[in-house]
Amino acid sequence: MIEVKNLTKRYGDITALDDISFSVETGEVLGFLGPNGAGKSTTMNIITGYISSTSGTVTIDGSEILENPRETKQKIGYLPEIPPLYPDMTVRKYLEFMFELKKVKLPKKEHIDEVMRLVRIDGQAGRLIKHLSKGYRQRVGFAQALLGNPPVLILDEPTVGLDPKQIIEIRKLIRSLGKKHTVIFSSHVLSEISATCDRVIVISGGRLVADSKTDELSRKMQDVQKLSLTIEGNPSEILGEIKKIPGVRKYMKVRELSEKAAVYAVEYSNDTDIRREVFNAMARISSPILEMKSGNESLEELFLRLTTGKGGE
Repeated sequence: MIEVKNLTKRYGDITALDDISFSVETGEVLGFLGPNGAGKSTTMNIITGYISSTSGTVTIDGSEILENPRETKQKIGYLPEIPPLYPDMTVRKYLEFMFELKKVKLPKKEHIDEVMRLVRIDGQAGRLIKHLSKGYRQRVGFAQALLGNPPVLILDEPTVGLDPKQIIEIRKLIRSLGKKHTVIFSSHVLSEISATCDRVIVISGGRLVADSKTDELSRKMQDVQKLSLTIEGNPSEILGEIKKIPGVRKYMKVRELSEKAAVYAVEYSNDTDIRREVFNAMARISSPILEMKSGNESLEELFLRLTTGKGGE
């Protein structure tokens, strides 16, 4: 659906984007993650045709944005960080205005009613936009992006400034939109990406530094997997059994919790999962596992390492 190839953007001597390439499949919700100033909004603006790239191409459903700008832009619904609203218009009048501006060819009243129901602002149709809460104004921005049923939605920091309840509502809305649209959702907030997106791209300093399924990112970026185990039993027997498990690289007793229980740390190959083998090994020597948890980097720690070169402290 979306193909970005060798995208570069320079402002004089400053390189805002440096040879970025990625693709987005139909129906995928892609998280575009990076610290402020990483180049996220620049990328969004190029994809939507708002600004041009220095080099590289953006293709939407077979149409290249610079070669066929009108045809390509009709396939995109865009919600910038600050929604383009007219506060002195009512919600319906604004959407009617945007309907005409976008030259949508669907039945006007029926389509606007459908979009308002989808984003749950149909009860606010007659209110002035300036009298709406920020959460409702954001929903009006979503509604204008959905006019014409574009196959692609580009959402630039859509939850900035919202309260926790509004953020949860917008997350649910984005997930529901992902069932019928291809979505790119940019953010610098990790919890937003992990709760909303199927896949995440991490950008830092204008460069793409990671691209993975959200739940696989931490595992893929590390050489080994880690386990922290709390086990009752004889430490020498426990370590002896752990040593025999295929894929184990390092193992040690970290600290004693009591006369019977201790905490153990185990590192093992990234291409395997030893949890079942650990359970079976401890059962053989009658040493109950009181706790087993991953010792890998959190998504937050990984994000810091990818974007600053520093891990968590």
